[in-house]
Amino acid sequence: MAPQNTPLPPASLLARLAHRRGAYADAYTLQLPRAVTLAEFVEAFYTTRLFKVERALLGLFGKPSSDAMARAVARGEGCRLAIWTVEAREGDELLMHEDSGATRSWFKIEPGAAGTTLWFGSAVLPRQPAGGGEPRFGGIFHALLGFHRWYSRALLAAAARGL
Repeated sequence: MAPQNTPLPPASLLARLAHRRGAYADAYTLQLPRAVTLAEFVEAFYTTRLFKVERALLGLFGKPSSDAMARAVARGEGCRLAIWTVEAREGDELLMHEDSGATRSWFKIEPGAAGTTLWFGSAVLPRQPAGGGEPRFGGIFHALLGFHRWYSRALLAAAARGL
């Protein structure tokens, strides 16, 4: 089953960011036919082969991480993984922010009679222009948006396979 682009739940941690003027947010879901905890989902996500490539690249820039760090973040025993820091954790949700503060990653599980819905989403806040004015996204954001959407779906699918 492929991840589906899904509207944000209105009361979610990510939706709170999406309501900021000009913010970009997306969310993808995938249904698994079994019960999954948030800790299992987050650990599976951050320890996939695909995400380990990102972790390795970040390590080259002095932002190391490990499976043990991923497990600690997933279980609520740690708060940092490479460039990502826990911003909020509420019940079945986890919100992480990266070092610049412009990007967030969001995880949510939704148990149901048929199994668990896994949610993964992102929010990107536009930058304030140096001379003032309305915050806006630059050309790099727009150029990479298609890749971001593909990568988000690929990461969610990889995490689901790991579960």
